Parts: sequence; structure tokens; C-alpha cells
Amino acid sequence: MTIAYKTSEVREKELRLALARIQHGRARSGETKVSIAAVAREAGVSRALIHNHYPGIAEVIREAQGHSSRVQRDVKHQKLQAERDRNRALRLEIEELREKISKLASLNEMLRVENLALKSIQ
Repeated sequence: MTIAYKTSEVREKELRLALARIQHGRARSGETKVSIAAVAREAGVSRALIHNHYPGIAEVIREAQGHSSRVQRDVKHQKLQAERDRNRALRLEIEELREKISKLASLNEMLRVENLALKSIQ
């Protein structure tokens, strides 16, 4: 018995049609929310097939969900940059505070010596 496999182009077209059916509320499988799993069920394939062989379709699905990998990357990059800026500001503040501590320690030592000198006079 020979199994006839679908070509890549046919499978991709079926995945795009499955996505369109879900988006327009006409899914045969009853799916209502767009996800890779929902598209896979609607098209009769596995999620792994979409992830491994059709990354373009996976990205289209993520964009339909509002979870585009580019958007996620950009958001993470912005958060990382904000944390780096915050870290830089905190490091500067720490350095300034260390300088103040050093000056206060020096002043404190001078006052201690002066206090001892005044006590010895009495």
C-alpha cells in the first residue's frame, strides 16, 4: 500500500485556509481562538509540523494572536535597556554615596582626634 504525501505547497495552503477559517468563525473543528494548536487541529496536522516545517505559518499565527516573535523581542530589548539604564544610575549613586561615606569618615576621625585633645586639656 502506497501512502501519498502532500507537497509542501499544498500543506502550506491548507494551513493558511485553516487559519482563515478559525479567524472568520467557520472552523470545522469548532475552534474559536487562534493558536498554533488550534490551526494544527483544524488542518489535521501536529503542532510540531507547523513549528518545524512551516515557521512562516507559525509566525503568521503568532502575529494573529498578537504574539509576534519580533514584537516580543523588541519588548524584551526595551525592558533590558531600561534595566541597564536603571542599573547605570544606581551604580553612579552608589559611587557618590561611597565618596560621601569616605569624606564623613575622614571628618569623623578629625573630630575624634580633636575631642581627645580637648579632653586631655581639662
